[in-house]
Amino acid sequence: MTTPAAHRPRAARLLTHALVAALALAVAVPVGWVLLASLKRKSEFFGSPWTLPESLHLRNYGDAFLGAHMGRYFLTSVLVTLLGLVLVLAVSVPAAYVVARYTFRGRRLVETVLMAGLFVNVNYIVVPIFLMLVDWDRALIDVFPGGFFLDNPAMLSLVHAATSIPFTVYLLTAYFRSIPVEYEEAAALDGASRLRIMTRIMLPMARPAVTTVVLFDFLAYWNDFILSLTLLPGENRTLQVGLLNLFTAQKAAADYGRLYAGMVLVIVPVLLVYALVQRRLVEGIASGGVKG
Repeated sequence: MTTPAAHRPRAARLLTHALVAALALAVAVPVGWVLLASLKRKSEFFGSPWTLPESLHLRNYGDAFLGAHMGRYFLTSVLVTLLGLVLVLAVSVPAAYVVARYTFRGRRLVETVLMAGLFVNVNYIVVPIFLMLVDWDRALIDVFPGGFFLDNPAMLSLVHAATSIPFTVYLLTAYFRSIPVEYEEAAALDGASRLRIMTRIMLPMARPAVTTVVLFDFLAYWNDFILSLTLLPGENRTLQVGLLNLFTAQKAAADYGRLYAGMVLVIVPVLLVYALVQRRLVEGIASGGVKG
């Protein structure tokens, strides 16, 4: 005879699966709808929004990529994102390893400052950053008459990296501390230097954590709008700012196919990156839960 308590785990699993399915649909339906809308002709938007496209009108992508300059904005976003990731990893990996493994005067202060940096939203300090870069351009106006710090994708990458260092160092430090010190001792006995131990022993073992921070930082850089709009006021726009301009222009022209094609250009790289790193991301979360 089954008791009511025996049915509770099964009911909980069914409820969990139903909630996960509902959340998946809540994400998949808008993405699928945007993808289908990007393949429609202009005349098809005046009917039901849920109808399938009559044909694959791929010209929308050509119009968005070339006519609306989304291709140039796409390359700018790729440059800003990749350079930002390189900079933040070049600084955060050694910093996290030193904080996790070395004992030095002021380490607690460094950890406190990094922890405080986690609570600073970059959108709240974008105006001081902008004014600081304006002052630097004014100071160097004789050397760079056209300006150097503003409307410079490399400077935007540097700002992205600097503002995400606290989170990246915090996460990597916690993971480095979870790795047994015996690996480093064995490598040191074999004559390996500290740099070699970090790059050849610790970094490969911390690959799940590195993948996790790369994914989070990639999403932050790629989806950024406020910093990009403020620090790139000229023609060097990122994809997010270009999409806003495209939305304004195509809304007036009622050319929604080109607009949705621009949205797909923003969404697809995020989906591809997540598909590539999801296994490592799950490994990092699982190993962190076990070791923690």
